[in-house]
Amino acid sequence: MPEPTDRPRHFIQQIVDADIASGKWGVWTEQDAGDTDAPGPAGDAARARLGKPRVHTRFPPEPNGYLHIGHAKAICLNHGLAREFGGKFNLRFDDTNPAKEEQEFVDSIIRDVKWLGADFEPATGASGGGLFYASNYFDTMYAWAIELIRKGKAYVCELSADEVSKRRGTPTVPGTSPFRDRPAAESERLIAEMKEGKHPNGAMSVRARIDLASPNFNLRDPVLYRIVHETHHNTGDTWCIYPMYDWAHGIEDSLEEITHSICTLEFENHRPLYDWFINAINEGRAADGTGPYGKKIHHPQQIEFAKLLFTYIILSKRNLRRMVEEKIVHGWDDPRMPTLSGIRRRGYTPEAIAALCDDVGVTKFDSMIDILRLENACRDHLNRAAPRRMAVLDPVKLVITNWADGGDPSRVEWMEAVNNPEDESAGKRKIPFTRELFIERDDFMEEPPKKFFRLAPGAEVRLRYGYWVRCTGVKKDSAGNIEEVHCTYDPATRGGDNPPPGPDGVTRKVKGTIHWVSADPKHSIRAEIRLFDRLFSAEEPGKRTGNFADDLNPTSLATRHGVLEPALGAPGPDEPMWNDGIRRFQFERLGYFCEDKDSTSAAPVFNRTVSLKDSWAKEAKA
Repeated sequence: MPEPTDRPRHFIQQIVDADIASGKWGVWTEQDAGDTDAPGPAGDAARARLGKPRVHTRFPPEPNGYLHIGHAKAICLNHGLAREFGGKFNLRFDDTNPAKEEQEFVDSIIRDVKWLGADFEPATGASGGGLFYASNYFDTMYAWAIELIRKGKAYVCELSADEVSKRRGTPTVPGTSPFRDRPAAESERLIAEMKEGKHPNGAMSVRARIDLASPNFNLRDPVLYRIVHETHHNTGDTWCIYPMYDWAHGIEDSLEEITHSICTLEFENHRPLYDWFINAINEGRAADGTGPYGKKIHHPQQIEFAKLLFTYIILSKRNLRRMVEEKIVHGWDDPRMPTLSGIRRRGYTPEAIAALCDDVGVTKFDSMIDILRLENACRDHLNRAAPRRMAVLDPVKLVITNWADGGDPSRVEWMEAVNNPEDESAGKRKIPFTRELFIERDDFMEEPPKKFFRLAPGAEVRLRYGYWVRCTGVKKDSAGNIEEVHCTYDPATRGGDNPPPGPDGVTRKVKGTIHWVSADPKHSIRAEIRLFDRLFSAEEPGKRTGNFADDLNPTSLATRHGVLEPALGAPGPDEPMWNDGIRRFQFERLGYFCEDKDSTSAAPVFNRTVSLKDSWAKEAKA
């Protein structure tokens, strides 16, 4: 049962609460609770489930593309309900269209669902209900289609898809079909011919006989089966007729004994069809199996909720595919893509996404969510969890001219730095400080404006965890570009501490603190840094012109060749253990970054996940 909470329960939780109170779905039994004799978590979950009220959910994606951030809400909601009520959660592939589906997409979906923490495997997930494929039910779907034909509730239609559309009618004019009264025996013969591959694509279809005058056009004799001569990723060439989504959906839920079939709002008008199909199958059936067609099948409850929509991104799979195929992006997992694979590669965490979904809540009204809420959820989590490191992305050399005054000019001093000020248990690390360092080029100006608190001729700043330095001059190349910034350091400020008061009792102060990295190749790492930004510059891409490509952000990716502190090399014992194995950091003063999959020890690559603050809001106000 759910844990007590002060937060109001959303409407789906309230439906489940009421179902449990009424005993609508019964309780888990020895037959469906799971393997109570299994060792480990699987057996523990099954035994805990036994005798408790049944709650069984599923996430049923079509494997025709990669999952995107919009799917995250459905995954978190379905898995969260199963976990909350001690029930089961299934991952099921709605693989009923071989022309668009690929094994690559199947593999990516499995990976992404698990990454979000929605473990569907019975052996490892406390709520694991299993992995299923609609294609494994094709025999049953076909048999039940024949049953509807025999009951006079379906027929074979020889109209093309265009002709069906033209004959659909209007809100005041019923649709028509010249094949609606075809004898059941003839339709049964034709569907067998369709299955045997005797007819080409589009030659005929199987339609339900419902109501051609219905105000709900989904009920105007919808198509159950169409002919598709394509090889299927799971069943190969066994089938050449494939069920439509509306026909398959309810059957899949029924066979898996799903209790709450949770869909997004666009399926609300499909719910009467969902119920009609199951009721049509159950007509002539009895609960005890004595009906002429056997035992009644399970009838789940379909519930609709508002999907997750964001500003500055597109979620249409067709358009996402177009961006991949036209090489607007570098694949489905490009870190600028809204796919879960892209978001993961960019460094977002599943915890941040789950927190956002929880914050947005579950409602019956579609609304646009500011993408800033997702970015802030990521900032909030990484601020707590990511260790701090120093990196310089646009380096200019800083030379400490009086370094020899402290002894050997080639000496290395190791400065102590805090790993995470938000987590004392994260400990500290050592950073090498040398005579020559790198700082950010924009941390120095020869002619600074007012309130420029960084380095300038005669100005003094704190090098974080290092020393205070004062600029004494610069070295330029023949073109006038600054090659080196020359400074002196104050030995009394080691670690960045304030120096003791002078003879007059006054304590010297500085307003600026900048980051740095040793310029010694033995004590630093060269790396490629990819600065990712929003892929689109408009809140609603394509709204202005009708073409989303017109709103592409030309600066969505910039590459830098930076210098990193050595702790960003091989993983160290002070780094957190991320469940997905992706190393994430806060580069001090620069943002949150993660190690990219392209990264190697010889050629490190880091991606910017998100900046420290929302720069877009500042630009909007400017």
